[in-house]
Order: sequence, then C-alpha cells, then structure tokens
Amino acid sequence: MRIAITRTGGYAGIERRAELDTCGRPDATHLEALAHRALAPGREAPARGVPDAFHYEIKVNGRSVHLADPHLTSEQRELIRTVLKEGA
Repeated sequence: MRIAITRTGGYAGIERRAELDTCGRPDATHLEALAHRALAPGREAPARGVPDAFHYEIKVNGRSVHLADPHLTSEQRELIRTVLKEGA
C-alpha cells in the first residue's frame, strides 16, 4: 500500500510531502489499518482548520481525504507523523 501525505499551512506556509510504501515493512499491517481508519472520517474537499494550523491531504490507493489541525484523531496523527518522518 502506498500512503502519501501532503502538509500545507502553518506559520511559514511551507509545503511538505512524503510517500511511504508499506510493502515489506514489519509494521505494514499496523500502518495499513491506520490508513484505513484515517480515511473513514475524512473529507474529499479541503478541510477548514484554524489560522496558521496545518492542513493535510492523505492519499491511499487512489483515494484522498483532507484533514486539518486541530481536528485530527490520535490515529491520524500517528499515520501523518510516521509517513512524514520515514517516507521519501
């Protein structure tokens, strides 16, 4: 499964992107479960957050959702943090 995250907004307004392929990873099952749960409550149009907050687009297998701080679940945060940290 390929998981792509795009983060925009924040104080500086710098965009950051990362993509992670779960194939062959020891935590693949966990990350895939996080991705499926992260997509469930998401929106297909850009989400409204608060001023200077981060906005996220999560793409998984051709489906994308938009989320915004501070309205993220702990699972969405874990997925975003992992992909941005370990993805290319």
